[in-house]
Formats: sequence, structure tokens, C-alpha cells
Amino acid sequence: MINKFVITGGVAGGATAAARLRRLDEHAEIILLDRGEYISFANCGLPYYIGGIIKKREDLLVTTAQDFSLRYRIDIRPFSEVTAIDRKNKQVHIKDHQTGKSYRETYGKLILSPGAAPLKPPLEGIDDPRIFTLRNIPDTDSIKQFIDTQKPKHAVVVGGGFIGLEMAENLVFRGAKVTVIEMADQVMTSIDPEMAHFVHGHLKRKGVLLELKNGITGFLAKGDHLAVKTSSGRVIDCDMVLLAAGVRPENELAVQAGLPTGKRGGILVNNALQTQDPDIYAVGDAIETRELTTGLETMTPLAGPANKQGRIAADNVSGRRSTFKGTLGTSVAKVFDLTVASTGKNEKSLLAQAVPYKKSYTTSGSHASYYPGSESMTIKLLFSPSSGKVLGAQVVGGKGVDKRVDVLATAIKGGLTVYDLEELELAYAPPYSSAKDPVNVAGFVAANILKGDVVTVYSEDLKDLDPQTHVILDLRTPIEIKMLGALQGSINIPVDDLRGRMGELDPDKTYILYCAVGIRAYIAYRILVQHGFTAKNLSGGFTLCGHL
Repeated sequence: MINKFVITGGVAGGATAAARLRRLDEHAEIILLDRGEYISFANCGLPYYIGGIIKKREDLLVTTAQDFSLRYRIDIRPFSEVTAIDRKNKQVHIKDHQTGKSYRETYGKLILSPGAAPLKPPLEGIDDPRIFTLRNIPDTDSIKQFIDTQKPKHAVVVGGGFIGLEMAENLVFRGAKVTVIEMADQVMTSIDPEMAHFVHGHLKRKGVLLELKNGITGFLAKGDHLAVKTSSGRVIDCDMVLLAAGVRPENELAVQAGLPTGKRGGILVNNALQTQDPDIYAVGDAIETRELTTGLETMTPLAGPANKQGRIAADNVSGRRSTFKGTLGTSVAKVFDLTVASTGKNEKSLLAQAVPYKKSYTTSGSHASYYPGSESMTIKLLFSPSSGKVLGAQVVGGKGVDKRVDVLATAIKGGLTVYDLEELELAYAPPYSSAKDPVNVAGFVAANILKGDVVTVYSEDLKDLDPQTHVILDLRTPIEIKMLGALQGSINIPVDDLRGRMGELDPDKTYILYCAVGIRAYIAYRILVQHGFTAKNLSGGFTLCGHL
């Protein structure tokens, strides 16, 4: 008996499933339906084509329907939208947008890969042709044509996530002044606020205006311009708007077919990516899966998980047994000259889910400092206070950030602890790393905390310090302080002078120690506590806390 598989939606999840199915079953009947023209394209590359970084439009096309069909002998049907699922008769209803005709197709197993759509709230003026969303090739063509012909001088980007900031960068490259409006108090909500501070500063240095803790209430056409009305009452004039305020799972087919969805609207699946209906599977941005670290439900609209899910679903519908064990949400983004990456849990979610944790901050160079071109990166590490198991990490900096977040993602997947990070044997040569890689350094500092070799405080603790009992001690040089400033109320003793000046310190006080990034403060901590003083190290140092 010939197996018959129908897949709705292409790109990362659907196209991957189709190719995998053919490799597993040369004789199966495989039908791939997509309501658009392009079944497989590099959606993560769209902002860079708009910005002119990617020069050729055809480079965005991973494959064409014709080429894909030729190689894999798959029945590819573009412009074919599935409008309903008849679970009882195992049929899908299809609308052919080229002919206008509707018809039905039977299936043995059905894989849903509908993706997620950009949020477009029903606000006044939302349908103005100068307001865009970015999801696919036609969206890209529309935005690029508008920029090429109208040459907007001022653009507003609504949303400070991945797409929003990537588009902000590329709009700047195209000559526009850009304002980013974000309802939260930070951009890039996958990272924590103090790490996002680095991103805020970098955006401002690149000329991007930030409107944080502000939302959109409507749009008004003003001749050749658009007026963007905000919840703060401020009205921003611009030439175009890009809506990038998040996505919603395209769950309509599943809901109409009576398939359960989760709290976030994603289609619910088991670890085989099977819905409640044993003959229907779902993959990609439209599904809810499990967090790898906690087992809680989550949605991860990223290309990497979607590709893996397509492969796993294909295994299962063809009779193999594969499981999707969960997601870490590992991500990386380029924001001008800054790289922002994260994996696993962030502190906000650990607090919300009442998961015990400790944290550390370290700042290291991307490679040996004596080899030209080293760039700084800051790592925030979140780990279990009992076992030391790594729970999450965030890395912000220049070169080498992607390498380190990948190592840390692998550590979380493997159940490694901060003690394991200390011992990791990572590749070293002066152009690429240091003998103690930034990941090793993060492990050293976190392990020191757990072993009791250092007691830490954090930027959020400073506001609660009693000046009668606590003294903030700056271990940097006077030149550094003159150039960069200092924390309010701090006193200065350079670390190299500390042993000779301990007579100036009050043994009844608690000293909050800080330097640029924490290394000198740790040295000072070890000196002071062994001489009977009470001290705490300000984790992250002035680099992290200097904006307070």
C-alpha cells in the first residue's frame, strides 16, 4: 500500500518534512500545499535584502517549487490554500488561488506547518499603504520597492524584538532616521533588562531613537507623511511604519478542526509532534512545545526548531519513532556592530516560575588581548544553587558571541554544571580565544559563588544599602574614574594600593567592592576577608552597573 502524506505550508517546517519523507519513502505520494508562491525561502535574510546587504533577490530563495519537485518527486502546489480539514473523512479542502476553484484532497497522514503571522492590531489608520509587516517574499518586495522609490527620511519601527531591530539597522543603512517604539521597558525581551542596557546604548550611538514603555494607539495620514499616535500622547511624524510587535500562531485550521490549542494559541502536540488526532501532526511557529529545562509549555518561533520538528514529524508519520525533547530558544541577532545572544531561561522567567537560581556576570575578550582586534563580551550565567546545573545564559558583545552561546546551549542540553564549564577544553589560539575561554571564565566565577569563595551583590541591591553600615569601594585607578565616572558615594583605593591602605578601612563596615568588570574586585575581596573585613563583590562591575 502506498502511503499518502499531505503537508500544509512550506518553508522551514513543511519543506523540511517533505524532503525528509521522500528520503525515507521513495514510493510515497507526497503533496505540499502552500497558499503563496514561494515554498522555501530564507525568511531570516529578508531584512538584509531590504538593507542592501544581500544584493540578489534570488539568493533568498532556498529552492523553487520546480526544482524541489524535480529533485524529490513531490507534488508541489503553490497558491493552494487549505481552508478546512475534514478529520472524519481524512480530507482537506483546498482553494486554488490561480484558478479560483476549490477541491478536496484525501490524506493518510497530515502535517500542519502554517507558521505565525505578524500582529496587526485593529487600530485607526492601520491599513495605510505606508504601514508594512514583514513575513514573506511579497512583503519584502513591497517594502524594498517603497524604499527604492519613495526614499523615506524617517521610519518608525513598532517593536524592539529580532525583526524590529534588524529592520531598524537596515533602514538606517538605507538612509532613514529610525525611531523604535516598544511597549516594554527594554528591547530584546529574551534577555534581561541589565543586558538590554548594552543594546540601548549601542542603538543610541548609531542614531536610533528609542521610545520605551510606549505603545501605538493609531495612525493618521498627514499629506505625504504619517502621524503615529502613541499611548504617551506623543505624536511622531514619519514616512513609513514597520509593524514588528510580535507574531500570533496561525491556528485557524486546527481550531476549526477541533484540535486543542494552548494558552498562547499554539497547536498542542506531544513529543512526537502529533496532535490530538493521531493522523495529524504539526510543526513550526504554530505549535506549543516544552521548555527543555523546565518542561513547561512554550512557543519558539525560530527557524532552527522548525527545521528539526519537520524532520521529526516526517520520521513519525513514516513509521519511525523520533521525539522532540524540547527547546532552549537559543537565538542570536546582529544589532549594527553588536551581537546579542541567549539560550535557556532568563532571570525574568525563572522568577515568574519560582525556580531557584543564582547568577553571575563576567566580561572577557573575544580572543587574546595581545592579538589585534579583540572585542569585549559580557556573559550572564544563570545556574542552580544546589547542583550548579546551567539554566540559561545571555551574551552581548562583539566578535565571538555566537560561538560562546552555542557552547553554553550545548552545556544546557547536556545537563552540564558550572563546574563542568570550568573544565571544558575549548579550542585556543591567540586569534580565536584565550587560554581561559570566556565560557571557562564564566564557569570559574559561578563556581566561586557556589563554593563560597566570594559573596556577591548585584546592581539592584545598591538602592537598599544602608550608608551607615556599607561603604562602596572603587578599586580602579584615578585615571579610569576621571574618564568614565564612578558610582555615587563610592571611595577610591586602587587594588594595587589596598594592602598598604587597609588602615584607612573600618572593620565594622561592610565593603561593596567594584572595578571595571569584577576581576580586581574579586582579588580585593580575597585580600580583605583574609584580613578580617566583611566584603561583597558587585557582580559585573562598573561596566554593567555604571549607568545606575
